[in-house]
Amino acid sequence: MTATPLVQPPTPPLLLERELELAAAARAVDTLLCPARPEGGVLVYTGEAGVGKTSLLGVVRATAEDRCTVWSARGSQATTSVPFHLLRRLLHPVIDGLAPDEARELLGEDYEIAGPAVGLAAASGPPACPQGVCDGLDRLVGRLARSHGPLVLIVDDAHWADTESLCWLSSFSADLSGQPLLLVVAHRPPELYGSELAHLAAVGEAARLRVALRAFTPEATAELVRDALGAGADASFCREVWAVTGGNPYETVELLEKIRARAIKPIAESADLLRGIGATARGRGLIDRLEQIGADATRFAWAAAVLGTDISPALVQSLAGMAQTQAADCLARLRAARILTGTDPLEFVHPLIATAVYRAIPPATRTAMHGRAAWLTTQAGLGPAAASRHLLEVQPDDDPEVVQQLRAAAAEHLAVGAPDAARRCLERALREPPHARVRAHVHYELGCATLHTSLPATVRHLRAALDLPGLDDDVRVDATCRLAQTLAHNNEMREAAASVKAALAHTPPGLGRIRLQAAHFMYEACRGEEDDGPGRSRRLAALADHLPGNTNAERALLTVRAFDAMLRGEDAAHVAGLCDRVLDSGRPPRGLGWTNTEWGSEYPVLIGITCTHTDQLDRAEDLFTEALLSYEISGWKGVHLALVYTLMGGVHRRRGRLAEAETFLREGLCHADRVGGGLPVHWDAVCTLIDTLLARGHTDEAQRIADEYDFGPPYPDLLVCPDVRTVRGRLLLAQGRTKDAVVELEAAGAALEARGHHNTVCAPWALELARALAHEDPGRAASLAAQARQHAERFGTDTAVGEALRCAAAVAGPDDAASLLAQAVARLAASPSAYEHALARVEYGLLVRSPAELRRGLELAETCGADALAARASQALASEQSLP
Repeated sequence: MTATPLVQPPTPPLLLERELELAAAARAVDTLLCPARPEGGVLVYTGEAGVGKTSLLGVVRATAEDRCTVWSARGSQATTSVPFHLLRRLLHPVIDGLAPDEARELLGEDYEIAGPAVGLAAASGPPACPQGVCDGLDRLVGRLARSHGPLVLIVDDAHWADTESLCWLSSFSADLSGQPLLLVVAHRPPELYGSELAHLAAVGEAARLRVALRAFTPEATAELVRDALGAGADASFCREVWAVTGGNPYETVELLEKIRARAIKPIAESADLLRGIGATARGRGLIDRLEQIGADATRFAWAAAVLGTDISPALVQSLAGMAQTQAADCLARLRAARILTGTDPLEFVHPLIATAVYRAIPPATRTAMHGRAAWLTTQAGLGPAAASRHLLEVQPDDDPEVVQQLRAAAAEHLAVGAPDAARRCLERALREPPHARVRAHVHYELGCATLHTSLPATVRHLRAALDLPGLDDDVRVDATCRLAQTLAHNNEMREAAASVKAALAHTPPGLGRIRLQAAHFMYEACRGEEDDGPGRSRRLAALADHLPGNTNAERALLTVRAFDAMLRGEDAAHVAGLCDRVLDSGRPPRGLGWTNTEWGSEYPVLIGITCTHTDQLDRAEDLFTEALLSYEISGWKGVHLALVYTLMGGVHRRRGRLAEAETFLREGLCHADRVGGGLPVHWDAVCTLIDTLLARGHTDEAQRIADEYDFGPPYPDLLVCPDVRTVRGRLLLAQGRTKDAVVELEAAGAALEARGHHNTVCAPWALELARALAHEDPGRAASLAAQARQHAERFGTDTAVGEALRCAAAVAGPDDAASLLAQAVARLAASPSAYEHALARVEYGLLVRSPAELRRGLELAETCGADALAARASQALASEQSLP
């Protein structure tokens, strides 16, 4: 569609003094339709209640709808607790009435993820990841913009949008570049609101233009008065209208309607009547006017206010307890009084009226009406989630049926990716209160519901569930494991291990006990510090080494055993055999996969890390590729996706694909930042990214990342691969801070040796320390290199042995260095570690003054993206002094 000159519609009276606001909309639509470079964006109008936002949006719609597809929706105070309500209303022109096969075609791969949020798929199954749902909705709206565009989405009263729609709105508005879509949003000043403030502020920050609407001036008010009451309206009368209404357009129009209805002449002598008349247009005056219409009409209006949105006349009639003829009469009177409008659904003429009517209902009556509305909603087959917004308003009454309905509603909310809505239902269920045998289950469900929104709340509720009677053994084990997972994700590894250990003491033999044993060994192994690491390793080996891996319980124990054996630097072939007993044709077995919520994703993560550091990089890459695919299909985002991008970056780092590694690691860090700050996954991503940047020779950028993420002591109580102290020591060495590096590397060695961790690939502290001490203390350097070589040969991978030989050459005398480097080149050439191979080639070429070796090293370095190493090799080749 090509752009056409904007034809400005006649300005209605309510849009006096709105020329700039309308011009902004006109420019935005023109830009959207520009044939040379169409561009979407966000336009935001703010202003107090009654200032004319809705009228302005009506003209914006009229301006755009002849040239674009226009969809609109309005927030409602009555539906702030209904997840994705505003979004569903916004998209209803295209999603209402879709057949299941049409819905699947529209949503594509996002059908299972985003379909439930917009009512196109059943809200069933496990909890959906909120970020994954938002991303799926982004893709859905993007597809709709391309298929129906240019598309204009208009959102009125966004301050009353439900939390989930606001969250989507704020994230979606952040990047509309390249999409044929204009988003126009109107809301009251955000400083008036609480949880909505951040979302509204984010939409405002994304806006191309943000316009604040002001009340009418006395001159505009006078023009409005004369347009409504006649050109002869007296100036003092007009001035008094402005004084009474403050120039508020809504209050001005309502006041003029009252003046006209009472046939008051617009002369100076009538000005004294205006304040009394104006009081009936709002607040208590509006309610008095409503009551004058009749008690039955008041009850009808109350019922409409309780229902709040999508107001069905039949449902209002039932809620008000009226016959059809009586309801029709009440509706006619309320329409005549400018309180209700529309047919099916009904609407209040203005949100201010809806608010005033709702607040005027006596509290006891309002509560009773919500209770009946919940019953009517359930009877209509709309489900627990639809009834829950009314149940939230019902006074606690020790009713087990209400508790059950709220729990069922929470499950539906979680299935659509609305954990906040689920939390509200379950918190309300606790206040009912539930019977003693049910209370622990409600706390457990609350702990599961808050996992995506508040780790402290999750810990609090899971601990409460475990402290109460009523959980059966399986649920108690699950609650314990979820509690430990939450503590671990919050960098509380000691507490995670202790919580599982405490549960083991009173868990009978069986699958649950084995699950707890595996979890306990895992969290102890993953702690940054441990009281008796060697003892734990011996107990784990005795328990797991003989297991064939026939059940997931056995496979979980074998997973932790393989990971621990890798850290200890045991025979890599034995470690690979343990991995073989866990995996099924190279994949996580059924029930122990990436999206399994019973065992958790920690076990396939540990297997992948183990493979990464035992030269099984093909297997590790296959595992993490499957993880990325599984999370994308299931809509899992946040920490899970951040960790897998980080781990995939680690695989590329080990392969020597340094540029690819950096890309994956930065993506992982970006996903981690979206979840929050200071999480364990940040340490993994930052540590591996700094290690990769150092390999590339980008020391300044590595330091910038270190500064941005506080990469240094105090370190987390969390095992990081590669070892965090060793990587920081490498950074210090790269900056020439050798003394500081030695202190850091010695601390790393002391901690790792005490735990019996001798893997020189994921913790090469001895190799780095030997090089740092080579000139100052050659004897100690040689001893460290010899010890590291012994550990590497015990481990047996080509990478470990090759790196140990390279280090031995660095601290050896000239007679031995060439032979050691030649052996290192041979072992590393057989390994998957291309960067380390490039290093050895360049060092060997420099030592033996071989242009051929240097050229081979240069080619490898350039392929790896090791910029500093490539420059070093290139400079050596070009230097006549270094070559014969």
